Amino acid sequence: MKDYGDIRLRENEGVWFIAMKKQQRTKLGNVYAIPLPDGRFGFGRLFQDGAIAIYKHIGQSIEDVPQSEEYDFIVGVYRDVLTCGDWPVIENRPFGNEEESWPPPAYIWDSLSGKYKQYYKGEITPSTKAACKGLEIAAVWASNHIIDRIMGDDKWQRINLEWAYIKRHGQEAFDEYTKDS
Repeated sequence: MKDYGDIRLRENEGVWFIAMKKQQRTKLGNVYAIPLPDGRFGFGRLFQDGAIAIYKHIGQSIEDVPQSEEYDFIVGVYRDVLTCGDWPVIENRPFGNEEESWPPPAYIWDSLSGKYKQYYKGEITPSTKAACKGLEIAAVWASNHIIDRIMGDDKWQRINLEWAYIKRHGQEAFDEYTKDS
């Protein structure tokens, strides 16, 4: 058998067969092992609303799983990141109740109006800068963005907001705006 990512070639009595890699199913509470560039593993747990909670624990091997439910961050993730098989499901940790399975609120900042909103359980409500302080930006992340953040590089969250504000209001306005942050 030869493996070419999503396609596998299998030989049977001199005849080659093409097989697509089987997609993983997603299930609330699934714990995914996230291979990191340095050979270690991050871990993430699937929440409602397409969110993944990334554990604070970094394992030395795929068997070195987190022992507690302590998360570093929780963000939306593209479905294909979880189904393609690059992040294998290592176990399922069911939630105690439905409320626990929802990610915390995230915020939306409109660069045109400067207004803030909160996203929670599929609903968007008006908010303020103060109420949004400390919340994650409501966004869907690709695997490389999540891996960068696990490795300590938070550029993806920072860059998008700064760029949008500077483009709309200018560098001086951005410097003034962030002075009290």
